[in-house]
Amino acid sequence: MSRAPAVLSALGATLGDLLGRRCHACGAAAPGRGRGELPPLSADCARELAPWAGPCCPGCGAMFRGATGGAGHLCAACRLEPRPWERLLFHGPYQGLLRRLVLDYKFHGRLGALRLLRGLAREAWLLGDAADAAPGAPPDVIVPVPLHRRRLLHRGFNQSLELARGLGALLERPVPLAALTRVRHTVPQATLDAARRRENVRGAFAAEAGALAGRRVLLVDDVMTTGGTLEECARTMRRAGAAGVVVLVLARTADGR
Repeated sequence: MSRAPAVLSALGATLGDLLGRRCHACGAAAPGRGRGELPPLSADCARELAPWAGPCCPGCGAMFRGATGGAGHLCAACRLEPRPWERLLFHGPYQGLLRRLVLDYKFHGRLGALRLLRGLAREAWLLGDAADAAPGAPPDVIVPVPLHRRRLLHRGFNQSLELARGLGALLERPVPLAALTRVRHTVPQATLDAARRRENVRGAFAAEAGALAGRRVLLVDDVMTTGGTLEECARTMRRAGAAGVVVLVLARTADGR
C-alpha cells in the first residue's frame, strides 16, 4: 500500500506548525495551542472532539443520553453479565469527526493523524484518572489489542499499538509486544453480528504469563462496538495471571453494534 498520501499529510501538518497554526483535523487556521496536550485544533473541531461529559456505564461505556451529572452506574446488561475488566474508559462516541479520524488513520494511511489520536487517548486516561474512574494503582503494563501477522503485513501498522505507545510514554509504563498475541486469523469483526463476533475471536489470542502474572494491565484499542474482541483479550490475560484489567478505547459506538 502506498504511503505517499500519509507522508504528504504528515509533512503538511509539520509545515502548518512551522508556517502558522493549522488544525490537525481539518487543516483550517487554529489560533493558539491545542487543548491540554492536544495539537492545535480549530474551534469547530475542538468542540466536536470534546470528550464525553455525560454519565455512562463504567463497565461497558454505554452512554446515558439525556442524563446530566454524576459518574453513571452499571447498565442492566453489565449487572446481569459483568465484563471481564474493572473499568472501561473512552474519549467519545464513535461518530462524526472522531469516527472519520479513526477510519482515515486506520484504513487510508493518514499517519499524520496519529499525534492527535494519541492526544485524545491521553485525554481519556487523564480525565478518567482525575475522576477516580481507573480503580487502584496505575497499570504495570500497557497492552494493545494485537493484529494477526497477515493483517499487520497488509495494513503496515497496528493502530492499537501506536495508541498504546503514546500512553506508555505518558504513564512511563512498558508496552510488551509479546504479552498478548493473535494466534488465529479471523474475519473482520465489522462484517459480523454480535453473536458471531464473539465466536469469531474465541481462542484467537494467547497471553504470556511471564509478562502478565500478578500485574495490572491497561488494555488499549481504537474502537469498542459489542466488546467481543476486548472481552476475549481480557479473559485470555486473566487466565495467564493478570491481576486486573482496565480497558481504554478512543471511541465507543452508541448502540453497541
